[in-house]
Amino acid sequence: MMPRQRLWGVAVLIAVTLAVMPAVRLGAQPAIEDRLVIITPVARTVADPAVAAFRTFAQRQFGVSVNATVVSAGTPVAYGRIREWGGRPEADVFWGGEPALFDDLAERRLLAPLELPEAVMREIPASIGTPKPIALKDPRNFWVGCCLTPYGVTWHPRLLRRLGMEAIRDWDDLLDCRLKGQISQATPDRSSSNHASYEVILQRLGWQRGWEWAQRLGANTGIFVARSRDVPTVVAKGEFAAGFAVPAYMAFEDLLDGHDLKYVTPTAGFVTPEPLAVIANARNARTARAFIQFILSEEGQRTIMARGQYAITPKYRMEGPRGSALERMAEFAGARSFFDRPLQNIYDDAVAQQRYSLVNDTFRKLVLERHNELKRLHCQ
Repeated sequence: MMPRQRLWGVAVLIAVTLAVMPAVRLGAQPAIEDRLVIITPVARTVADPAVAAFRTFAQRQFGVSVNATVVSAGTPVAYGRIREWGGRPEADVFWGGEPALFDDLAERRLLAPLELPEAVMREIPASIGTPKPIALKDPRNFWVGCCLTPYGVTWHPRLLRRLGMEAIRDWDDLLDCRLKGQISQATPDRSSSNHASYEVILQRLGWQRGWEWAQRLGANTGIFVARSRDVPTVVAKGEFAAGFAVPAYMAFEDLLDGHDLKYVTPTAGFVTPEPLAVIANARNARTARAFIQFILSEEGQRTIMARGQYAITPKYRMEGPRGSALERMAEFAGARSFFDRPLQNIYDDAVAQQRYSLVNDTFRKLVLERHNELKRLHCQ
């Protein structure tokens, strides 16, 4: 038999080993998963460089090679898919569009708390804009803005001059009869930029006058494209003279490709914070949170600014060497930062969220289904 003292030593050794084993296993577990799936309306020209920069960061920081997939979908479509998944999501991150839809998903418990460090969240102001502040982060911590994107109007200068017009300065310029058949737009049920821009019109003019305005614009519309990204592209190619409800950075990409384009953010045009959120029950939640935190870092902010997105904090401005993408974007959109001067905003997020489906249905009945009739009624 083994002496009592030796038995005691063996027992202690076994106990210590058992106590340490879970910690060893935990320490061996990667800090993040090696997969990430992002569903987003954000153009691939922004999403792909952001994901590539994150993969490099993840390898450097965690020693993990992340296999990342970007699923492109308009905000309303992405929102619909997340609802259909019903807590069994096929993506980890929802990125971009109207905050109203993120608020709705949070209410339905389809988003997970962000759980980002307090120091990271503190860098981002609570809101921007007057008289209606635009929230830049969710006070309940279910989403956070990653950048600022104005929605406005783009036009083809030479084609516009051929029609006898010099520039488009505000929303009502789009109703000019010289633009009949020359407007490109998406529909609000497929594009959050279109939906938010119509909300600006409806909240500025009121329900009845707002829909009269929308019908006039419908009469001038030559094409309803499938997604926001296509709106500036058909204008850039000279197929149509002007595009309605265009995210500025999307038009900027066509400018970088060598096309002749101009852009304006009209009076009280909507500016989105392009929310980021972790989808509830995401398979790769740790990687999702690491991605969001990376986008909010200086490296992440500068990566997306180089593609025409404005920083979510006053710390970084659209400034760079002469001829750089940053300088060209500042000139194109007419701003270096949205924190430089008061931003006019009349968009009420609570109103928009309350009647989201109603606006889509009304547009379909009053504009889309009556498109040919509207073209006969206006600008004869």
